[in-house]
Amino acid sequence: MQTPNLTEVQNFDYGIEKIFDKAQDFLPINGTDYVELYVGNAKQAAHYYKTAFGFQSLAYAGLETGLKDQVSYVLVQDKIRLVLTTPLNSSNPISEHIKNHGDGVKVIALWVDDARKAFAETTSRGAEVYFEPTVEKDDNGEVVRAGIRTYGDTVHIFVERKNYKGVFLSGFEKWESEYNPGWTGLKYVDHMVGNVELGSMNKWASFYANVLGFANLITFDDKDISTQYTALMSKVMTNGNGRIKFPINEPAIGLKKSQVEEYLDFYEGAGCQHIAVATDDIVFTISEMKKRGVEFLHVPGTYYDTVAERVGTIAEDMEILKGLGIMVDRDEEGYLLQIFTKPVEDRPTLFFEIIQRKGAKSFGKGNFQALFESIEAEQARRGTL
Repeated sequence: MQTPNLTEVQNFDYGIEKIFDKAQDFLPINGTDYVELYVGNAKQAAHYYKTAFGFQSLAYAGLETGLKDQVSYVLVQDKIRLVLTTPLNSSNPISEHIKNHGDGVKVIALWVDDARKAFAETTSRGAEVYFEPTVEKDDNGEVVRAGIRTYGDTVHIFVERKNYKGVFLSGFEKWESEYNPGWTGLKYVDHMVGNVELGSMNKWASFYANVLGFANLITFDDKDISTQYTALMSKVMTNGNGRIKFPINEPAIGLKKSQVEEYLDFYEGAGCQHIAVATDDIVFTISEMKKRGVEFLHVPGTYYDTVAERVGTIAEDMEILKGLGIMVDRDEEGYLLQIFTKPVEDRPTLFFEIIQRKGAKSFGKGNFQALFESIEAEQARRGTL
């Protein structure tokens, strides 16, 4: 497979150069290379993501390819590559990860031109080593990868694939499948949100600033993201070209247990709370995903009473958006449409956001109240609020 041209979909003209000027671009990142989840049953998880989200079969590694203790299925949809990995015995360290966290994001892989340089730059600035630069070769060329640790058990792997023509990585074979439901219009990873413990947000924001050269795009305090009962705080960190955005959340003091606290309790530590994936037609995408059984948060009925006066004229039919539960927000650059799934496994941890940007570069601040009320309603049903 050819190197994905992420520039086409991720090289946004943000119009906020003063923010990105603060990002030290000693670590050029082309985009998200792949996201790897450790899961209890990769075969069944792959079927779910193909059926419900419209991912397609791409690559496979397991017993048939020479692995003895784990198996991985790679799924693709446009520029998104999702890797689902399962251990084949209890002695594999992945088993401990799943025991502690359930299914969840382990690897956020970053596509770079020079993995050795990315590793040297970040470790020299204090990043903890996950693994040293490694050259992985086969008949299709070579990939260079190196890894560093971040919050919780989450890691970043730098992937240099300019000299590789294979389907995914060395050791993987093309995954041929007769079952390939149509895609749902998902395009690329817009951002990924990390939940960290109380008092740790500034620590990890500083990590991304000092170790990876990111800049603070926006900060939300407990007055921005709160309801009568719960609150959280967040700092959105971005790299120099804006293709990678990592909001970092921590809980704030509230009357009841916030969504971040619930996540930390059930994930048993810090981790990736949600993956935001972009679409060019959110009405089509959500209509398809609902048909396939994906469950979304219910937006309070009163939300749509004031949307029109808050966001102004939009191209979409508001009644259709209301029927699907899609929220709308506007900033100085334009507007966005977004919706959030319920957790995609039994532990109330990982979920997905579907987002369509119509010029807006923000994260839906005007929707926070309604979103939190929806999440709190689900927490109340679970008895965890």
